[in-house]
Amino acid sequence: MIVTTTNDVAGHAITQYLGIVRGIVVRSPNIAQGFMGGLQTIVGGNITQYVTVCESARQDAFNIMVQHAMQIGADAIIAMRYDATEFNQNVTEVLAYGTAVKLG
Repeated sequence: MIVTTTNDVAGHAITQYLGIVRGIVVRSPNIAQGFMGGLQTIVGGNITQYVTVCESARQDAFNIMVQHAMQIGADAIIAMRYDATEFNQNVTEVLAYGTAVKLG
């Protein structure tokens, strides 16, 4: 599956737009990550425990989006983006979305 942030796929013609596809994940750090991350906030710098949670959520949202695109017969996803919203303390929604297309 080709996934790109651009509005086209180099070397390919888009023959059909299938619509928006998305993957949504809601995450919070586990107890150990929250505790260690809390300690790191005291020291400052990059909080690696939270980075791990965020990267895992992004990857899972991306994979769900690709599965959605495959289910509707897409060859590629264009204009792919991420969005994240914290809607509760330490609970974040990560959304990966784009436009599923057929290529010629």
